[in-house]
Amino acid sequence: MALPDSGKGYLPALKYRWLIPLYDPVIRVAFRESTIKERLVEEAAIKGGQKVLDLGCGTGTLVLLLKRAQPDATVVGIDGDPEVLQIARRKAALSGLEIVLDRGMAYALPYPDESFDVVLTSLVLHHLTREDKARALREVSRVLRPGGSFHAADFGKPQNALMRSLAIVSELLEETKDGVEGRLPEMFRAAGLSGVEETAKFMTPLGTVSLYRARKLSNKKRMNDEPGGWRA
Repeated sequence: MALPDSGKGYLPALKYRWLIPLYDPVIRVAFRESTIKERLVEEAAIKGGQKVLDLGCGTGTLVLLLKRAQPDATVVGIDGDPEVLQIARRKAALSGLEIVLDRGMAYALPYPDESFDVVLTSLVLHHLTREDKARALREVSRVLRPGGSFHAADFGKPQNALMRSLAIVSELLEETKDGVEGRLPEMFRAAGLSGVEETAKFMTPLGTVSLYRARKLSNKKRMNDEPGGWRA
């Protein structure tokens, strides 16, 4: 979940390093982690032989879910925080599953163009400044193969008054405004992604979490693609 940036606005997992050992139980409760990540895996519909990237993999919960769902896929996780990666590596070793775990920056991914069929990210974007979100999303578009899909979970527009009040609280803790004010879909499109769709909303103790999906088209198809709407 924690990724280094250009030197400003970086937040490690749970904001403070001394809280990292509590990361898994806190995220499990505060963000309905199982429900949200299982839905992401379902929507990604990974196929055998595909190469999949979890951007900001944190302690490895999502990469393990992805590998269990499709053992014949190549699953890669990347994160900038060596401490959470150490936890992820321990969990992968205990599971017996073959997972690739890399350390790297969201907006300078160490992978060639068009390397992945699917990219996912869960509760990472709100850790980044607006500038760094834009850079990271351009990197997502770069490493996706034409026809590949992007699936994201992050703070979204509140569903009701209670969720709006919780969003105000969460904004005091981290940079969540782009999500809470509904700007993420336009940021996805600006990065070169098409067919952007909000697929679900979840109420959590810290506010509304939205799920999004989008795809990368070839340049020719992108010119003819209408904004919004998902076409399989």
